[in-house]
Parts: sequence; C-alpha cells; structure tokens
Amino acid sequence: MKFNNAYVARTHIGSDDRGEFLHYIERVPGRTFAIGDIHGDLAALQTLFARLPQLVPGDTLVFLGDFLDRGPDSAGVIAWLRELAESTAAKVVFLRGNHEDAWLQIVEQGWPEFILPRGNGCLETYRSFKGLEVPHPDAMPTTEEMNEMLDGSFFPKDVVAWMQRLQWFYEDDHAIYVHAGIKREGDHFPHPSQVEPPRALLWLRDRDFFEHYRGKLVVFGHTTTRTLPNELSSYTPDDPTDLWAGPSCVGLDTACGKGGFLTAFELPAQRVYESRG
Repeated sequence: MKFNNAYVARTHIGSDDRGEFLHYIERVPGRTFAIGDIHGDLAALQTLFARLPQLVPGDTLVFLGDFLDRGPDSAGVIAWLRELAESTAAKVVFLRGNHEDAWLQIVEQGWPEFILPRGNGCLETYRSFKGLEVPHPDAMPTTEEMNEMLDGSFFPKDVVAWMQRLQWFYEDDHAIYVHAGIKREGDHFPHPSQVEPPRALLWLRDRDFFEHYRGKLVVFGHTTTRTLPNELSSYTPDDPTDLWAGPSCVGLDTACGKGGFLTAFELPAQRVYESRG
C-alpha cells in the first residue's frame, strides 16, 4: 500500500505561456477524507482542516466517531462539526463511536460503570457542555456533577438527537469505514451490514481483525495506533504513533484528545494529513 504524506504541501505553483506564475489548488473529484477519533480536541480539528485541500462537490468526509470525552472542548467539537455539515460543499458522514454509544446508553438507561473511570474523560465532557473550567486530570466530580452525569441530563436535547442519528458504518467505492472493526464469525469476517448487534462494530479490540482480515479496505479508529502491532504496518514503521497501515485495514486513532494528534486519510490517493507539526 503506497502512501503520500501531504499534510504540508496542498497547493501547486505553475506558470502560464507568458511565464507568469499562477497559484492554484488541486481539485480531484470523488475523494473521500476519513478522519480519526477527535475526543474533544477542537484545536486539533481546526488545525487539521486548515491543512486539507479545498473541498468540492463530489468529495466525502467520513468521521469515524468518538467526538467527545477526554479533550477540553467536546461541546465545541460537536457544534463545529454540525456547522461544517451545513456549510461544506462535500458530503459529510458521521459514524457513531463507542463513546457516543456509551452516552446514549447512559441517557436511556444509565451506565455508571462508564462514567466513574476518570480515564474515560466523562467529566471533561460534562464541564465542556456546562461552560465550566476544564478539570485537572486527577479532579473528581462533585455530587451535583455526578448526579447530572449519571443520566446525561446536561446534554442539550438536540445533541442527544444528533448522536442517535450517527451511522453504524459507511461504505463507498474506496473502502468500508467503521469505528472499531469487524469480529470474525467462523471462518470469515462478515460485512458490517451483517453484524448483529451493530454495536459490536464500535467496541472491538481484537488482534485477529488487525492481523488476519483480508478483503475490501477497512478504515477504522477506536484503538490507538501506538497499541496496534507495529510490525504489521507498512506506513512509517519507525513511528508507532503514526497512522497504522495493516494488510487490508488502516487505523486512524492517533490519540487525539489523549496527548496525541488528529489524522485524516484521503482516498483513493492515499494521502495522509496530520494536525501535529
């Protein structure tokens, strides 16, 4: 799999028949840009988008889920993305991540076991939507904060409705896009449309998929690339924090919102864009 690292050079300089220099932006129809887990990092999201080429009709943006938790501005990320969907020329696809799935379960029936571990970043999401100071990593919620977190009542109703509409997976001519991956059934990996329950596409962490899946390219997030089997990656194997390119799947969770950076992957050109640097 051949990759092009294009997060610096996005434009071209040419000249006309009079020798005068022209500055223009490359426009390639039918492109898909897959974007990894954002986890509340609005600054990284905005930096990444400033590095993407100009989007045109025919382009598609696929966000792989996990828009909130851990980072400092989950509310800002969701507001920015919803505005983007209304203003961009490209088609925009939002996938459900396991963190959105968890909050929907909290709203519908409760799930204190997800809220309590500080590493899940739920307090950061709560403070973001309440317009409060970003908590210290060791901070614990007050009794009032915990009560509102336990049922997700701090979320605006329109945000809950937006999360409920998030797609389980997406597919186009270039690839299949899922949040986490596909679990083997017997001697094969099923198409995402055949996975029951579809939530299984959001929570998988299984080396069997990363190592043995073969078929149409699958682009996924969820599992940070630094924890994937680096010896199987054909893209910058000397940097385990970078995009992960396995035999038939590509991992894009480069730990944004968790001390890392945000990554986008363009198909079919296989260009890589990053928020770092």
